[in-house]
Amino acid sequence: MIPSTLEDAIAKAKEAVRAALDNGCGRIVVDLAIPEIALQAQAIALQFTVMFADYGEGLRVLFPDSGAAALAKRDWGETEFQTTDLGSRFTPVDKKIADSDRIFLLVCPSSVEIESVEKLCNLAGDRPVILLIPQLESVATVGIGYAARQLRERFLSTLETAYFLKPFEGGTIYRSYPSLWQVWLEENGEWQLIAEESQKPAGDRLERILMGISEEESNEGSTAKPKKAGFLSNLQQMFKALNQ
Repeated sequence: MIPSTLEDAIAKAKEAVRAALDNGCGRIVVDLAIPEIALQAQAIALQFTVMFADYGEGLRVLFPDSGAAALAKRDWGETEFQTTDLGSRFTPVDKKIADSDRIFLLVCPSSVEIESVEKLCNLAGDRPVILLIPQLESVATVGIGYAARQLRERFLSTLETAYFLKPFEGGTIYRSYPSLWQVWLEENGEWQLIAEESQKPAGDRLERILMGISEEESNEGSTAKPKKAGFLSNLQQMFKALNQ
């Protein structure tokens, strides 16, 4: 069942990350695609550091820039783990990490830092990297040129989404590792699971799911009507919300 509160979502995300780590996943994404969630990134990151307490100084928490890192240091006070930023043109990310680091928690990286994010993952080697609330969706979906395709094939495809929650009007896209990707719809205050997919449902595939068209019917060019009466009238608003 999908979480009913942010606290519940964070607890479930921790469980999913632990399951992914136990299964050998090394590049893990926790994506809470909730409006203005980035404003709470620092507080959420602190909650995640608790689950890595056994790593001690081997845990390194990284923020996209020096300002965010400095603010976290100020608010958190003395910590056993290390806190820094992803670096800059003058101080690259390889100068921001150490051989003694055992696991990395990267907080709220955006598409602007994508090169540094990829470099960090490469430098980490077999040490786990958790991307917490990344703002990389535009990188994954925008761009049809050679460079964009190469980035998706070379790097983005190596990331394992351990936890994903994206509410939209009347429904939610959800994933909690190791479960499949799910699409839930709300009707009369109750949630119904309408689809499970091996890949993140998006674009035409998500539209077919919301229209109630199966994969087989889609391949046959079906014009099946939506499963839910009156649902078609809400599709435009739903897709608008999904694209924000």
